[in-house]
Amino acid sequence: MRNLQENNFVNKKEEILTFLSENVFDPILDSPIASTKLKQGVRLTVTRLNQRDPKEIIHYYWSAIVGTERSVKFARMMKEEGFTRFEEIIDEFRTRFNDDWLSS
Repeated sequence: MRNLQENNFVNKKEEILTFLSENVFDPILDSPIASTKLKQGVRLTVTRLNQRDPKEIIHYYWSAIVGTERSVKFARMMKEEGFTRFEEIIDEFRTRFNDDWLSS
């Protein structure tokens, strides 16, 4: 039973991280025009998310949406450089990664 729970945990974490990578992080990291500062911020964010479990990743996402001092500046930089921000994927994120999904 424990292996199934661990696999589910890993799969959920991978699903969230893949979604965020495809929609937010990879376009920045793969871009020749993204600033070094923005790419560094994305790498730091990815590192932080990789250290969290699925529930904590979701909490991190919503905290960034609400806006910490750091996340507001980072979101502004993303917008100024023309990249997708967490705010712009909120509808799909909310629908996909809800409490029912977490407990499934």
